[in-house]
Amino acid sequence: MKMKVAVGPDPSLVYRPDVDPEVAKDKGSFRNYTSGPLLDRVFATYKLMHTQQTVDFVRKKHTQFGGFSYKKMTVLEAVDMLDRLVDESDPDVDFPNSFHAFQTAEGIRKAHPDKDWFHLAGLLHDLGKVLVLTGEPQWAVVGDTFPVGCRPQASVVFCDSTFQDNPDLQDPRYSTELGMYQPHCGLENVLMSWGHDEYMYQMMKFNKFSLPPEAFYMVRFHSFYPWHTGGDYRQLCSEQDLAMLPWVQEFNKFDLYTKSPELPDVDALRPYYQGLIDKYCPGVLSW
Repeated sequence: MKMKVAVGPDPSLVYRPDVDPEVAKDKGSFRNYTSGPLLDRVFATYKLMHTQQTVDFVRKKHTQFGGFSYKKMTVLEAVDMLDRLVDESDPDVDFPNSFHAFQTAEGIRKAHPDKDWFHLAGLLHDLGKVLVLTGEPQWAVVGDTFPVGCRPQASVVFCDSTFQDNPDLQDPRYSTELGMYQPHCGLENVLMSWGHDEYMYQMMKFNKFSLPPEAFYMVRFHSFYPWHTGGDYRQLCSEQDLAMLPWVQEFNKFDLYTKSPELPDVDALRPYYQGLIDKYCPGVLSW
């Protein structure tokens, strides 16, 4: 029997805009951070994140995980590892997490049948959540991401009420709009808050995935809602970042945040995705 690790609700999956065509009809439900049953827990997670995620913390995490010595496994073995994670806020539904990786990938495949790399990006994007199995706290794995080393911008969730204890905001190097960055330095030169997005992006680079740049952007920035949805942090963006932004926005249409009633036939899909893995990121990889 597989041990399951209760990680709590991913706060980035709560009250998310544009989650589903049916949900999207109720505009009032979007990003409702003023009411709702999970508000206290979501707020507590973001309070921890926005207090602890500093330049120093993020640099330490890059050092801790940047050697990718945690585990050796294939992509599909990592997909299967996701099934050891369970949302403790949802005890009555026990759909394996891997199904949602395949759901995202299949949604992309249906809409973009000619872009096999895009299909694979859908399968890969949340695999960094294996960090939870290393013992990392939820606030250092999931949730919306933001640049550290500069003042948080207005569209960062709970921006006005969760950063007051972050020591970087008392440091003049990090507390201005640009902080430690140069104007339009490019997001490749920006230190993002640590979580599954950044870990997986760095892992893909380390293992030399042969995917196009669009896929790397999708993985690294799919939780950077203040950028791709909030319209903030443009002062840090290069022309390349702005050219990639529509791809990240397109990806997020398929990044499913609600459980689909139709679960995919994962066994039937595995051969197709194994073929993509063999093409772009084959074999046993370093995680």
